[in-house]
Amino acid sequence: MSDLNTPLVKKRKWSWVDWAVQFRWILVITVVLPVSMAFDIWAEWGDWWSARKSEEKRQKEHDKHVEEVIKRLKSRDASKDGLVCTARKPWIAVGMRNVDYKRARHFEVDLSAFRQVLEIDEENMIARCEPLVTMGQITRMTVPMNLSLAVVAELDDLTVGGLINGYGIEGSSHIYGLFSDTVVWYEIVLADGRLVKATRDNEFSDLFYAIPWSQGTLGLLVAAGIKLIRIKEYMKVTYKPVRGTVRELGQAYLDSFIPRDGDQDNPEKVPEFVEGMVYNDHEGVMMTGRYASKEEAKKKGNVINRQRFYFKKWFYQHAQTALKKGEFVEYIPTRDYYHRHTRCLYWEGKLILPFGDQVWFRYLFGWMMPPKVSFLKATQGDAIRNYYHERHIIQDMLIPAYKVPEALEFAHNEFELYPIWLCPHRIFKAPMKTMINPQPGFEYEKRPGDTPYAQMFTDVGLYYTPNAVFRGEEFDGVAAVKKLEQWLIDNKAFQALYAVSELNEQDFWRMFDATLYNKCRDKYRAVGTFMGVYYKSKKGKKSEQEVRDEESKVRETQYADIEKPMSD
Repeated sequence: MSDLNTPLVKKRKWSWVDWAVQFRWILVITVVLPVSMAFDIWAEWGDWWSARKSEEKRQKEHDKHVEEVIKRLKSRDASKDGLVCTARKPWIAVGMRNVDYKRARHFEVDLSAFRQVLEIDEENMIARCEPLVTMGQITRMTVPMNLSLAVVAELDDLTVGGLINGYGIEGSSHIYGLFSDTVVWYEIVLADGRLVKATRDNEFSDLFYAIPWSQGTLGLLVAAGIKLIRIKEYMKVTYKPVRGTVRELGQAYLDSFIPRDGDQDNPEKVPEFVEGMVYNDHEGVMMTGRYASKEEAKKKGNVINRQRFYFKKWFYQHAQTALKKGEFVEYIPTRDYYHRHTRCLYWEGKLILPFGDQVWFRYLFGWMMPPKVSFLKATQGDAIRNYYHERHIIQDMLIPAYKVPEALEFAHNEFELYPIWLCPHRIFKAPMKTMINPQPGFEYEKRPGDTPYAQMFTDVGLYYTPNAVFRGEEFDGVAAVKKLEQWLIDNKAFQALYAVSELNEQDFWRMFDATLYNKCRDKYRAVGTFMGVYYKSKKGKKSEQEVRDEESKVRETQYADIEKPMSD
């Protein structure tokens, strides 16, 4: 007799899409990997050629391309040409959104030429980059100089423009904040064709604070000055295994970088890099890193792990070995460490190529990894894309650090997917209300990790297939994401906008702050020229007229608050 207290689990029937997903590795190996490898070779050659040019020549090319953008933008007939967007194909973006807004009538501006590092200014410690410069490209140039961007997002193909207009984080973000927090200035072409430079304290300071998270809906980014820091040749990484309930795992993660005495700005007590991986509901590994010199790393008895070698064990699996052998320390070349998750796309590579982590595959074919996300998207079709939306989760929950134990418990109960990625980051107080802000009054609460000028948050990264799907059970990905988004709103947290969002317009602006964004949309005449950030993020096909109609509603409902003074 069955247990009447145990709910019946509804099994899901397989369809042809399930089989297409399960055997998608055939297409990946025969098409996606070779094409990805060829593209990488071409891109690296282009980067090498660009680096050989003089700064003067790169600047002349940049000026020419900016003039072309301005000329193109001014040629637009607002009455018939549609809303402005870049000419970049929807599948090229690394994010998981469908980019359905490009299926509506639109006016394209080509930014494909903006892919050069224009200047490395060692005196002022600023790198001036065009928006399509990738993380792999900038680290190839700066790391040999013992320089680095203050925040280097892990995946090679992530671009400066995407990380600024969208979302970018790294293990150093508990010190420097998100990628956009490290930007010194933006060079923007506005809707009327003006080229402006926005800084924290010039006449365009409001635009400076409004650009992050705006998804390119305030103007066209053509260059940015980004903070550089001095680095050393190696990263000394400590792997610490932890066990307990999901709440206890969350607390162990917080203890790895938050001093109990509240001395959060003391470099002796706070590591330079922090990362946590939770492998199941009772085990995880917390990692901390500090820069180390070549002389220190090569001292007798130290272990050097050249993680970038293609045949190496995937990083998340390498870190997992700490659960068996206990805490250990090793030295990883700095650039290898920056891009430690690239080859296996965190752990998504295991789903794309189920045998990709095996020794035989790593030695024979690992040199072709990873498949580019853009080419994976280009070959998946609508059916497989919708399958992933319904059966797969790729979301980043940006939550106040003190809520990490609660968030892990929520994620386990609602998704039951592992591994889970943990990465801390600060949200700084700003003189204006940006799209994401610290919680009001956080500085008076004096919670662990917080300082008078910034609140400590954490990215809880959910990138995998829930266990219910592996068990063949029904799983409603749309409903699950809606529940996640409501939890974030209730807890004054945020969702990364590269991911698929189920938010309606009202809830979107409950999660994000529209005050400064809408003021800049109006002031710089972006309304009617660039699509609004909500409509650019929302699911579903849309026409230009629908967007115009909805934007007019936004103006009616949101602009009532615009004239209110903006304060901390």
